[in-house]
Amino acid sequence: METDPWQRIGGLNDEMLRAMRLVVDSGIHAYGWSREKAIQYMLDNSPESVTDATAEIDRYIAIPGQALAYKVGQITITNCKIRAMQALGPKFDPKAFHAQVLNTGALPMTVLERKIDAWIASQKAAVEG
Repeated sequence: METDPWQRIGGLNDEMLRAMRLVVDSGIHAYGWSREKAIQYMLDNSPESVTDATAEIDRYIAIPGQALAYKVGQITITNCKIRAMQALGPKFDPKAFHAQVLNTGALPMTVLERKIDAWIASQKAAVEG
């Protein structure tokens, strides 16, 4: 969806923030980082403000594994989309795909993968039939 280099920089910055969130989430809960150390890590490695970094760190303190859960979800949905695009080719409809991901609400990733695989099969059958 990025159409120019500045948008690409923004996308890369978002990826960097997701990576840093994984570091601070595991730093806090697996390595015993203090709140202050985690905040400082965010400030040293991102353009985040003190207010934003503090709010993020407080969220990761309160909800262990949140960053990992988000990343697993992102990877799973991306892989499902790639499978659908490859299987359906030019008949792939991104709006219909995203409706399938969203219309049943939060699901375990294994359930979502089965749902998307069934949707892909139904789309292929509709095209072939």
